[in-house]
Amino acid sequence: MEEVVEALLSADREAQIVAARALGNLTSKQRHKLAARGVVPPLVLMLDEEDCDTIEAALFALLSLAFGSERNKICIAKSGAIPVLLKLLQCQNWSLISLAIAALLILSSCAANKLAIAASGAIQLLVEFLNGDNTITMQAKLDIISTLHNLSTCRQIIPSIVLSGAVLSLLQLIHGSEKSSELVEKAMALLEKIVSSSEIALIETAGTGDAIQALVEAIEEGSPLCKEHAVGILLLICQSCRERYRGEILREGAMPGLLQLSVDGTRRAKKMAQALLLLLRDCCSSSTRDSIRKQWKNVLLEQAMEQIEMEDRVETGLNLVEEMIAKLSA
Repeated sequence: MEEVVEALLSADREAQIVAARALGNLTSKQRHKLAARGVVPPLVLMLDEEDCDTIEAALFALLSLAFGSERNKICIAKSGAIPVLLKLLQCQNWSLISLAIAALLILSSCAANKLAIAASGAIQLLVEFLNGDNTITMQAKLDIISTLHNLSTCRQIIPSIVLSGAVLSLLQLIHGSEKSSELVEKAMALLEKIVSSSEIALIETAGTGDAIQALVEAIEEGSPLCKEHAVGILLLICQSCRERYRGEILREGAMPGLLQLSVDGTRRAKKMAQALLLLLRDCCSSSTRDSIRKQWKNVLLEQAMEQIEMEDRVETGLNLVEEMIAKLSA
């Protein structure tokens, strides 16, 4: 370990590269001791070199030091890593870009670094990657969304995220991706966080073409968590201006998905789906209400029949049907 410290503190670039690579093989305890010996500043300086091997070795070493240590995350940021990482985001090497994004993700998980990252201009650069015409990896996009989510936990940063164009980028990503994918699930979670904290973001979401359609599709096709976040956004939209948006939500065919979600969604999704159904029901004509009631009945009966098949017991099945009928009468 002493050799690693000496090499990183030396002026020998080749020795520094070897030492940086060796750092990743050390134990967590050893890495913490290394950081206390002052190896972070020379590693940050290595990020500003022209040679890709030098930069890559330094990035991996810094990632290893930051992992699991709030103290090291703060030290890395204070050593000037953030502006250098932003510079790497604008290079043409996609491997280095992905590593720089991963480094920002880890640094953003530390509360002490959030405002510094936001003030650096990182948010705008990260958002541009989400829907840009580039070859950035799926993992890098997931890391970007996770980084923005980390930053969004600081309410002071929400306006900067909104001004960066993140809402539109997230909506485009959601609209153009498989609703059951992890990417859409994380994007939907971030979007709900933003719109629940910013009226401007809520208005932008509600007014963006195809946004409500994409949210309805997510309720029908998404993962359980994706559905939960999607119905949460739709509920916020409807509550913001009921007369304006209820009709549009109904026209997009939200009822079947909401009815199904109110039966088999997560606990939070069920409550929000039921609340949204009440808002939608209030503006329906008598014929529409009859149609909704019929759809609700079909959903409940389908649930009962599925459980009957799973239980394979007629008596239990009849009890389930009775429970469903009781719900219809409520």
